[in-house]
Amino acid sequence: MKKLLFMCLLLVTSITQAHSTDPKKNSDKTGSISGIVLDAELKQPLPYVNIIVKNIAGETLTGGITLEDGSFEIEKIEEGDIIVSIQYIGYKTISKNINISKGNYKVNLGNILLEEAAEGLDEVTIVAEVSTIQQKVDRKVITIGKDLAASGTASELMVGIPSVNVDAQTGDISLRGNSNVRVMVDGKLSNIPTAQLLKQIPSTAIKSIELITNPSAKYNPEGMSGIINIILHKNTMVGFNGSFNIGLSHEIEAKFNSALNMNYRNGKFNFFGNYSNNISKNRNRGLISRPENNSEQFFKFLDKRENHQYKVGVDFYLNDKNTISVFTNQNTSENSTVGRTSAIFYDDTTFNQDQIFSNIGDNNSSQYNFDYKLDFAKEGENIELEIDHNIYESENPVFFNQIAGPLNDYTDFNEAENESTTVNLDYVNPLSETTKLELGLQARLFNTNILYSSTGESYNNMGDLTPTPSTDFDYTRDIYSAYANFSKSFDKWTYQVGARLENVNVDAIALQTDVVTDDITEIAFNSDYFQVYPSLFITYTPSDKNSYQLSYSRRVDRPGIGQVNPIKEWSSPLISSYGKQDLEPQFTNSLEVNYTRNLNNNKGSITGGVFYRAISDEINRALFIDRSDVTSGRIILTHDNFDNTSAYGVEVSANYRPKKWWSINGSFDFYSQSQKGIAENIRDGVLIENATIADIETNVSEVDNAAYNFRMFNNFSVNKKLAFTAFGFYRGKNKTLQFDVKPMYFVNLGMRYSFLEDNRATFGFNYNDVFDTMKFGFTGTRPFVQNGEFNWESNTWNVSLNYRFGGGKYRAKSRKNRDDNTKSDGGGFI
Repeated sequence: MKKLLFMCLLLVTSITQAHSTDPKKNSDKTGSISGIVLDAELKQPLPYVNIIVKNIAGETLTGGITLEDGSFEIEKIEEGDIIVSIQYIGYKTISKNINISKGNYKVNLGNILLEEAAEGLDEVTIVAEVSTIQQKVDRKVITIGKDLAASGTASELMVGIPSVNVDAQTGDISLRGNSNVRVMVDGKLSNIPTAQLLKQIPSTAIKSIELITNPSAKYNPEGMSGIINIILHKNTMVGFNGSFNIGLSHEIEAKFNSALNMNYRNGKFNFFGNYSNNISKNRNRGLISRPENNSEQFFKFLDKRENHQYKVGVDFYLNDKNTISVFTNQNTSENSTVGRTSAIFYDDTTFNQDQIFSNIGDNNSSQYNFDYKLDFAKEGENIELEIDHNIYESENPVFFNQIAGPLNDYTDFNEAENESTTVNLDYVNPLSETTKLELGLQARLFNTNILYSSTGESYNNMGDLTPTPSTDFDYTRDIYSAYANFSKSFDKWTYQVGARLENVNVDAIALQTDVVTDDITEIAFNSDYFQVYPSLFITYTPSDKNSYQLSYSRRVDRPGIGQVNPIKEWSSPLISSYGKQDLEPQFTNSLEVNYTRNLNNNKGSITGGVFYRAISDEINRALFIDRSDVTSGRIILTHDNFDNTSAYGVEVSANYRPKKWWSINGSFDFYSQSQKGIAENIRDGVLIENATIADIETNVSEVDNAAYNFRMFNNFSVNKKLAFTAFGFYRGKNKTLQFDVKPMYFVNLGMRYSFLEDNRATFGFNYNDVFDTMKFGFTGTRPFVQNGEFNWESNTWNVSLNYRFGGGKYRAKSRKNRDDNTKSDGGGFI
């Protein structure tokens, strides 16, 4: 054995000596490195792994990628000391110091075993038991665990998110008490209406929720209260993988949703696709009473929804520097509503109105996305081009059956078509280990055309019933922008400063045609403005337990289509809603200070913060008495611009684990805002039934609204398979321009059980609003004294099943989170 070892050693020495005396090698003074990269656990080769060769100063010299069998060889490396870095998404980076010199020109690293990084684990198959809250430089990230994921739909899940409120009646969403918020999915704004979209996405499909309350200059500046970005699970690993989710809820009517996600990755291609749906019936009812004229309005609604969404795409890895990705998103929706609104005047029944309305609305949306990314030799330096095109079409006829009242049966016809195209060019350059420069250009082109006609009659300004005119509304808005961000870290400080420059052109025209005379009335509106939106972030981290942050940004809220569209948005016997075509944008300067404390022994963390917003040209509600029908108390609901105002608030959120089997997520937020709006009244001493146009008084009303919310999630783990949850919510009383809103609270209980191999299947059961206390109650004095309450199906039980299949180790292309925002429609019944 000793002789054998000696002979092997002699042979190796002879070969090494022969290479070292090779005249060609010595004359070129260059060498090569080679090896094979394997998965540390599976011992399988990893193709397309980045091999980067740097000098001692950290400058990139050359590089390459592994082949299908995991092997690589990089030649013509200048002699000297080098660092070889083996990098792959989802795995820990390995760095090796090597010397290329005489006697060591050809280096074989052998088998290199890459270990999977914690953040690179399967994003679908591994879901934390408990949701966590993390404060980052420019956003708060709520990672969705199994406790929140059992909620049912995204709309229901949002109720448990700090600072977020969802109107259970309309589905409208607000952040810090303000509805001027943008909602995105994977960084993109969908053409699908927000309320419909949130009710369509299964909660089990959501990985995290990002609350970007003070976005940097890199983001589009729309959204006074910020951006809510929903990040979906991306099951993009080697081989075939997927998951299936199904859920059923019921109180009075059944509600069903499901989703199927699939992915296949092999070599240079990654194919992905998913399908989700929401099929449901929803009942809600309400009552509004007006003591001044002894009248009451009764509301009953049955909504039926059937939404289907399909997404397919492919990532193509040309080489280690170039990646192309394309996908399309297709959505079909059929929503119908049958409702009855009755207005009863107990003192004079001649004013009574009783109306049944129904509609069957079809809408289809299509999204087409192309993305090309080029990585340069310097690590982290890249340029990316993205083109996104969206089409939205809808038809929504509404049939009105007049049981009682002055109007005859009639039908409103509504057709809409929206097209938007967004082109982004982004460049990132890490100038050093502590500094980074980001530059970008963007063009956003948007057009909508809305057609409205009716077989019915409307009151004109003289109070006479005449055929309702038809309207053709065309709205175009083009936005061109450029941004720059510079960030630097030193010692315990990090700062980022940036600015976004935008030029906006709006061209709108409404053509109203008299159906009797064919006379056309033209209402045109144009606007062209240039604005600069700066942003600043400063973070100070004195220790691993404490972190402080100061941020500032300037924002804008551009009116949405529903707020500028002069066509009637919706109507009831005593209320009609219209847009205001010449509505101007509102601007906001926002300042925030946050503090994060990590608790000892990894027990959790606490984040507290305060914010202040200064708002100019505020957009808010305006309530007018219908001049054409003063004595019945009809109201026209619209929007208008008002004087400057301000808002401030405090937020505290925490996650804490008092025991290994018990964890708590809680949050408290308080906000105060002064709101201005127009609310008309009948002058004192005049009864509504005797009023004339001369008796109408127009006043700019102001409301100081202070409101608070409290949420608490408790998760109790019996073992690795079984857990129970309890969620409590309390919303204090608050004020709007129309109403004083009463407090609301509710309690939800749930359980989850995981089974099958590796806990691939999870069964969930939730019982929501256990005490049936979730009601929207209100009182008001503008423009009339009124009291009311609305109820919906909140006392529901929900069962869900999630199953994951397939396997694999590494992920495909990560997609950029980008916003593309416009102010949400006027929406909302009250």
